[in-house]
Formats: sequence, structure tokens, C-alpha cells
Amino acid sequence: MLKKSILKSSLFLFSISLLSSQVNAQLAPPQDKINYALELIKYAYVDTVDSKKLTEEAIKAMVKNLDPHSVYIPLEEMREMNEPLVGKFEGIGVQFNIHEDTILVTQPIPGGPSEKLGIRAGDRIVKIDGAVVANIKITNNDVFKKLRGDKGTKVTVSIYRRGNTELIDYTITRDQIPIFSLDASYMVTPTIGYIKISRFADSTVDEFKEALSKLKKKGLESLILDLQGNGGGYLNRAVELADEFLTEGKKIVFTRGRTSPPEDYTSSVIGGWEKGKIAILVDESSASASEIVSGAVQDWDRGLIIGRRSFGKGLVQKPFQLPDGSAIRLTVAHYYTPSGRCIQKPYALGEEDEYELDFSNRLKSGELFYADSVKFADSTNYFTNSKRVVKGGGGIMPDLFVPLDTSSNSTFYTDLLRKGVLGDFTLTYTDNHRAELLGKYPNIDTFKQTFVLDDKLFAEFLAAGDKAGVKKDEAGLKISEKALRIQLKALLARNLWDTDAYFEVINDLNNSLNKAIEAINGNTFEKLKIAAVK
Repeated sequence: MLKKSILKSSLFLFSISLLSSQVNAQLAPPQDKINYALELIKYAYVDTVDSKKLTEEAIKAMVKNLDPHSVYIPLEEMREMNEPLVGKFEGIGVQFNIHEDTILVTQPIPGGPSEKLGIRAGDRIVKIDGAVVANIKITNNDVFKKLRGDKGTKVTVSIYRRGNTELIDYTITRDQIPIFSLDASYMVTPTIGYIKISRFADSTVDEFKEALSKLKKKGLESLILDLQGNGGGYLNRAVELADEFLTEGKKIVFTRGRTSPPEDYTSSVIGGWEKGKIAILVDESSASASEIVSGAVQDWDRGLIIGRRSFGKGLVQKPFQLPDGSAIRLTVAHYYTPSGRCIQKPYALGEEDEYELDFSNRLKSGELFYADSVKFADSTNYFTNSKRVVKGGGGIMPDLFVPLDTSSNSTFYTDLLRKGVLGDFTLTYTDNHRAELLGKYPNIDTFKQTFVLDDKLFAEFLAAGDKAGVKKDEAGLKISEKALRIQLKALLARNLWDTDAYFEVINDLNNSLNKAIEAINGNTFEKLKIAAVK
């Protein structure tokens, strides 16, 4: 009887406690409810729980249901996520590939500690601090952990170099290593220069100014700025870059948010390219800061936008640090181009998957191939300075449309890329013939004009593909051979020199670039402005 009485009392007290909790939960603010739920799980759940992990998952779930660009950044990922935009990391300063289960130096970073000590492209790192790192299935992340470290710390690497019978030991003092955001700059014709920017980081505008200065000395009269695939970065850097093209007092972009103070950004008196012709290349992956620059140039009729409709990200994020050092990068405002259009494409709260399917939806709708298939969420007509109609609510629509080129695509080509055959083959070939190639082709100009990827070398490449499990497919080869030959030549150029050299070769496949050259030479932009005024 006593046991039954205790049981009834316990059940009654539990019911009262539960009812009280329900009332309190209805009256308590939402944050107290979250904290209560976490404490309840921590103390009453049947198994031991990881409170930290549970808290992080709760934060992730909350942020995910806001918009596609607000994100939670755990403490351990903060530094890694910031590096590409801050523009530097601390380490030994080499670009590398894992090739044949060995760390192969593809390029020492100019001015970095490895280059200063004499480490060369083609060197193989086989030991780090005495521990063997060859033929152990090492990964890229393993290499980062071993070679990166705080400035001033030391690491010893043992290197195998062709022609040497003994390993060469280097003790390297780690230092700050720059991460460049400008991929290439060169003259595509005697008067037309080309600059490609991959992201908007701390150093982007300085890199651009330096490249622009060099091109001017080579006879620059017209500029092509390639922002294809550029996913954005710092808003301030986008403003500064746009300022390079606009005369004083022109609105570049403005932001508006519920609690964020309104901000208007206008061009200054200083600009490095305010008068010469400019064409900007964009595609479906050009986003955010890329769209700020493109939108400002388009709205002021400063130059031509060429390519395909850009991504459509018109949201401004601001990082907020949490007590443990982690952060939430939260959307605080929308940004608008000078004509007043917000280029943010539609999204529903929490519908992240649908948002991420945007590319495949564009592909299905045909808009990547036909300009008249492009649809904008905002039906309002906005007007450029010369009264040309532009649209908002879904990216920047180019002045000249260039369809996606899939003419070289084949399963055979895709399999060769997927298996890494192109990269592995060109690395091996460069490593075996570096001295011979550099003796015959002392610079990229000579290489580009006179190097021919002959049938013998191409047959060796196909044999390497076969060895990697990609059987020769005659139908696929017929479709993709031209693109494969250009890609192989471009990769050889990068292995011998740098990314500038790669783009000088691979841009033979860049239809938007070719369209820009044609438009600049044909005064297309002037004709568009005259037609708009009429």
C-alpha cells in the first residue's frame, strides 16, 4: 500500500510539474524555452548527450530557416572560412598536388619562405620533420595540418629533386602567405587588356590597380574584366573596384535593412579607368560583389555586361561573434543598384534546397541557351542613365547574351576530368620534361604561339586515361578532342609558369571573352546607347 501511495503521489507531483511547465513555457520568452529544452534533454534524457553539439545543431537549424545566405560558423572553421577573404594564411608558401601518393610542389608562392630558400616547382616533399609522408595515402588536409602554422615557427622538409641522389633538407620559417584574388592579367590584343578576378578579398583592389598599371604600359586602350564564376566577397571592395570605373559623385550601391542603418556608396574623384572602354563578363555563378560592380557599370552606361544572367544575391551579411568565439554571419540588409533594383532572386524561408537547385532549373528552362527564356521576379522596369530598360529580382541580365557552350561535352570528357587524368598526366609530363620545355619555350608567349600538342603526346594521354580506367570512346573523342587538347596545353602552361599562363591558353574556349573583343572592336556599346536614346 505504501509503494502504491508513493507512486500516486509521484505521478500527481509530475502532472502538476508538467502543467506548471506548460504554463511557464507559454509565458516565457522563446529563448527561455530553448534553454529549458536543452536543460531538460541534458538532465532527463536516457543517454548522455553532447551539450555543445546539441547547441550548435539548434543554432544551425534556426539560421537555416532565415535565408540561404545566413550561416553559423563554428569556432574551428572561423579561420579557414576567413582566409580567402582576408587574403593571407601562415605557412611555408607552396602550391602543391598529391601526385602518385607524394606531395609534389607545383609552384612556390612568389616572395614566400619556400621560394626564398630555393624550393622549386617539381620538388617532391617526402619527409616532414623527419616523418615519411610519401606512399602513406596522405590527404590535402593532412598536408595543411603539417605545413601550415603560426608565423615564426619552423618546419623541416626533406625534398627529392630530379638529378640529386640524396634528399635535400630545408628548415623553413613559416610566414604570412598572400592569397591572391586576381587570377590573370594580360593583353588579349595589342590594345585590349584582360583581368580576371576570382573573389573580392582584402587585397583585390590593390591587385587590380597593379595589374591595370602594367597593362597600361603595354598599350591598354580597352579593358575586359572577367567576373565569371566570382561568388563575391567584401562589399567595400566591390564599391572600391566600381569606383575605379566611375567619375566622381555617382551612386554605386545602396543598402536598406529593418534595423541596419541605410548606407549609400558613391564614387570618389579617384579612378584608374574612368574613360577607356570596359566590358564585364558574368555568368550564372557571378554573385554578390560581382553583381554590385556589374550593376553600377550597367546602370551608369559605363560599359557592356556580357555573358549570362548572374546569380542573383542582393543580401548583405554581417558577422556577429558568439561567446565561445564562433559566429553567425547574418543577413542584415538588401542592396540595390543605382537605378533602384534589388537583384536578389526569390527565396522562401527555409527552402534552401529549392534555392540551391536554381542552376538546374535554369538549365531545364532553357535560359542558359536562350535569352528570351530568362524570367525576372520583379516586373518593374528600371532605367539606366541612357534610359535603357533593366530588370531586378533575379540577377544582372547582360547587355549581350552568350549561351552556355556544351558542344564539347561528352561522357568521355567528363570521366577523364572526374578521374583526374588531365591533371595527373600534365604534372607527370611537366616533371619529366621541365628543363627541355623551358629551354625550347622560355616564356608563355613563345609557348602559346609555337607549342603544338602533337598526336604522339595526345596518344600518350589517351593511354594514361585507359590505364586510369577511362576507355577510349571514339564518339566522345570526336566531340571533345579540341577542348581536351586546349585544356592539356593550358595545364602544361600553368605547371611551367603560373595561372596567368593557364588563362592565356584556356581562354581560347571562352566565348564571352571572344564576344567582348568583337563588341569592343565593333563599337557595339555606343550603338546600344544611341538606340536607347532614340
